[in-house]
Amino acid sequence: MSIRVLIADDHTILREGLKLILESRGDIKVVAEATDGLDAVKKAKEFNADVIVMDVSMPNMNGIEATGRILEENKKVKIVILSMKASSEDIYRALHAGATGYLLKESAGSEIADAVHAAVNNRRYLSRKVDDILIDSYIFERKNLTSRSPLESLSSREREILQLVAEGKTSNEIASMLYLSVKTVETYRSRLMQKLGLKDSSALIKFAIEQGLAGN
Repeated sequence: MSIRVLIADDHTILREGLKLILESRGDIKVVAEATDGLDAVKKAKEFNADVIVMDVSMPNMNGIEATGRILEENKKVKIVILSMKASSEDIYRALHAGATGYLLKESAGSEIADAVHAAVNNRRYLSRKVDDILIDSYIFERKNLTSRSPLESLSSREREILQLVAEGKTSNEIASMLYLSVKTVETYRSRLMQKLGLKDSSALIKFAIEQGLAGN
């Protein structure tokens, strides 16, 4: 039986390239493609893939937030994260969200199929340029630090809205995308500024960009 894979990336060329590489193995079938994080959450429900190959930096909802959202609803699916950089913050957040693998895009072509096979066999797969020992040490240290990332104080919905604010979406646009009322979105904005100690929307946008929440 073929391994069913969903590819989530906002770059068409990369999706097509990964699909060719994966399906050349013979035992892997790409059943769907998603163009952003919200699309990935939707198609994860529709297509019931075994493994999701998920880009980190995407519009509307980034790959790490999408990973957490998908795994809340389906703990059986395995998620392999793709990233342009080996940021310690991104790696920590991806693994903390439940990702099984983390690959750098520069080496994804040669490693992606191995990562998918590892995932379906419940094994972690990290890009060869990411040292397992350093990452495990970093995760251990993060769990034992008294200081926390500002993002850890936010709920999943608050982080989702924070990203959309950073991308320049208005309250009306956010309300339409997330099926919320405009008043509810405005309440979330106010709560975010209060939680993060920020005085206005400009400061909120700057904070989100500095935390790497804005998509491409």
